[in-house]
Amino acid sequence: MNLPDDFITKYQQLLGADAAAFFASFDTPSLSGYRTNPAHHDLPTTLTEAPQVPYEPLGHFGTVGGRTLMHQSGAVYSQEPSAMFVGATAAPQPGDKVLDLCAAPGGKTTHLASYLQGTGLLVTNEINRKRVKILAENVERFGVQSALILNESPDRLSPVFPDYFDKVLVDAPCSGEGMFRKDPAAMDYWSLDYVQECATRQREIMMEALKMVKPGGQLIYSTCTFAPEEDEQMMAWVLATYPEFHLAPITKVGGVVDARPDWADGNPELQKAARLFPHLMQGEGHFVAKLVRDAGEATPIHGAAKVGNPLTTDQRKLWQDFAKQVLGQSPYSDLVTVKDQLFAVPAGLPNLKKCHVFRPGLHLGTFKKNRFEPAYALALASDPRAVPQTLAITDVQWRAWVHGETFTLAEAPAKGWYLLTCASQPVGFGKVVGTTVKNFFPKGLRFTVYDNEK
Repeated sequence: MNLPDDFITKYQQLLGADAAAFFASFDTPSLSGYRTNPAHHDLPTTLTEAPQVPYEPLGHFGTVGGRTLMHQSGAVYSQEPSAMFVGATAAPQPGDKVLDLCAAPGGKTTHLASYLQGTGLLVTNEINRKRVKILAENVERFGVQSALILNESPDRLSPVFPDYFDKVLVDAPCSGEGMFRKDPAAMDYWSLDYVQECATRQREIMMEALKMVKPGGQLIYSTCTFAPEEDEQMMAWVLATYPEFHLAPITKVGGVVDARPDWADGNPELQKAARLFPHLMQGEGHFVAKLVRDAGEATPIHGAAKVGNPLTTDQRKLWQDFAKQVLGQSPYSDLVTVKDQLFAVPAGLPNLKKCHVFRPGLHLGTFKKNRFEPAYALALASDPRAVPQTLAITDVQWRAWVHGETFTLAEAPAKGWYLLTCASQPVGFGKVVGTTVKNFFPKGLRFTVYDNEK
């Protein structure tokens, strides 16, 4: 790989005797990985028994195609192995309030959701309008139930969520040096000046993110770059500027090593952060640090969430009738409508009037004239074992389903909505009329499955 000359000179000086092995790693193949979704059951052993990522029980080395049943149903999420170290370090507890501040495309958000297990609150934010759409699609596909998706800048979020979150994840926009092997195009915009630009932007983000950590809470900072300016030096700046924060040690296994105090101000506390080098472990380049805020009094938050509108009497009846017939119960209590769309909103939110809410919660469906049409997101968030009205379909029928086709059944069950499953995984809602299953797979997500993508 033709690395930039300035990059080579810089890391020859920083790494010394280790530089040769470091540079050689860029000419070795990058590794792929995936995480299994703990909300899904009866996964194939080919997925669950693949070689495990050493620091993440749900992580495995290997590749899962995007046009496969396990991917479409949200049973797995493709993620580069070293990126899993970030979520594993954050490791929120069920019931926590968590913020993923720079969240697109959603790998780390879905990882955090796996730890929350459908509880607490996951606020996932992306400042870029186009990228937030991709984030929402991945959150939906993974079946995340307690996520609030925002499209905001950090300076507009911090006044809304002061001293609020148990865990804040800042996967900071960076110079991307750690992705050169996986994505050589990242070298096209790299320069020494670009590294400095990224560090400046990261400090601006951190000044707002730190305000949202509650007393006793944690901020997990990560980058996919080797640059000390964006890594150790960023943490040295935080420790010097915000005395109420200190670094907590991170468990390092699988070739993960201590950060380098000598690449910053020499503060030995910086060793508690983690470095992931491709010549020392199986993955790309990352830096991860865990900041803990001292205990103290939190700023009280006044006002409740103002998102959407309450349901009308007719709308509530339509939803309840659907939930009783298909789901067996109405498992969601805090419901709002945005125009004709129904959402289940996480409880206990502050006033969101000044935020651009991209999605206020789990999308349950659409109210149409005298009827309710369930959402794709609700299907993927449903556990087939708890849904009485399910319909198991074959692999051939699933292929027709994701392509947007209707299909017929050998016998006619009772008419109405069914949660469709294939290989025990939820894949969407279908409406049965006679022996025909009408297709409601979202048009924008339809695809063709080829034989080599089973």
